[in-house]
Amino acid sequence: MNIQKWFVITFTFVSGVVFATQAPLVSIPTHDAFFSAIKQHCGKTFEGKVTVDNQPSAAFDAKLVMFIRKCDQAELQIPFYVGDNASRTWIIKKTGSGLSLKHDHRLKDGTNDPVTMYGGHTQDAGYNQIQSFPVDQYSKELFAQQGLPQSITNTWQIYIYPEMFSYRLVREGREFRVDFDLTKPIAAPAAPWGYKD
Repeated sequence: MNIQKWFVITFTFVSGVVFATQAPLVSIPTHDAFFSAIKQHCGKTFEGKVTVDNQPSAAFDAKLVMFIRKCDQAELQIPFYVGDNASRTWIIKKTGSGLSLKHDHRLKDGTNDPVTMYGGHTQDAGYNQIQSFPVDQYSKELFAQQGLPQSITNTWQIYIYPEMFSYRLVREGREFRVDFDLTKPIAAPAAPWGYKD
């Protein structure tokens, strides 16, 4: 098995002294392949379109753009622009027990939206091209607090193929999907709200 190891720092307190040690951050091949397939497009921007939406919203009747803006060994930051709205950034991260997907939502002044950093975590190996992120406990509690009980059964999926990147949301009675054409890069936009170039 081709296992890659990164390292995270953990801290141990003994008699008031802090000792730093390195613990391996282990990934499995399907997660690595999925992560790397997205990372290879780092720095590029692509236009997309809504291909499935069983509850159409006028909010998405705008130019849809994703920018694979920042990548390192453990994290990908992908702003998603809806017209002039630059409030959304998808964050895919290696956690040591799989992959997480978080939605960083900001207000125009860069501060956190009341509903932010929600998302989910992989629960299985998934596939090189597809990973699913069932809603996590933090997000369930956030949705309940914010009056969004319909979202506590969310599952997000991301597909990555040579010519297409897809973002999909599903729950009972709801399906939403945006497909991005990876064959036609476009000019990069400005940094999303709350981030700097």
